[in-house]
Amino acid sequence: MPKIISANLNGIRSASSKGFFKWMANQDADFVCVQELKAQAPDMTPEFLNPGGYHGHFHYAEKKGYSGTGVYSKVEPDRVVIGFGSPEFDAEGRYVRCDFGNLTVISVYCPSGSSGPERQEAKFRFMDLFLPHLQALHAEGREVVICGDWNIAHKEIDLKNWKGNKKNSGFLPEEREWMTRIFDEVGYVDVHRGLDPREEQYTWWSNRGQAYAKNVGWRIDYHVATPGIAAKATTVAIYKEEKFSDHAPLTITYA
Repeated sequence: MPKIISANLNGIRSASSKGFFKWMANQDADFVCVQELKAQAPDMTPEFLNPGGYHGHFHYAEKKGYSGTGVYSKVEPDRVVIGFGSPEFDAEGRYVRCDFGNLTVISVYCPSGSSGPERQEAKFRFMDLFLPHLQALHAEGREVVICGDWNIAHKEIDLKNWKGNKKNSGFLPEEREWMTRIFDEVGYVDVHRGLDPREEQYTWWSNRGQAYAKNVGWRIDYHVATPGIAAKATTVAIYKEEKFSDHAPLTITYA
């Protein structure tokens, strides 16, 4: 029963100091996908590289203190692919793919457009490039689980204040439609939503005000999977007992 965790760390050093790796050691997960390392190779300690004997593979951003993704696995992958073939976004450290037999586990960190129009345009460029990649990946015929921070709340149920965010990055009509195409046209599954249709299942909270305490959040971290392995998902959990970053780890077990 593969157990897969997705966690945006908002800085691997910060998350470690808040107990992330101690928590991870007790989860007995087969795969842990992390995003926003905010670190380069020289910053990575032995604990960050191979915590508790896990094998770690990482994609670092060229810009210091920015982005970065990784996949931890109990067993060494058969194949590792760093980046998805876009010079612009591969320079930002947004994609790690690891193959294990017929299973592919990917950690992805999609761009945020919230800092201004220039980054929103970059986000749209990413979307234009990433959708064909997802189509090609699906066509390989493998079982795929893509974990990460997609920086998009798909539906109204996926954020608290949806009425006030219709014109804001992360809930724009174009972004939501793009996610719909991934599920309805390309054929991937939103695993979390298939298991838990309840409201207020958020994974990210603004640091402003009392968003975390009041659970005024967004669901922007996903397991996006091919139908075969998605159908084997049995349990989902958002871990909020400890706060390692502004995101909560999302854990799904597959039978």
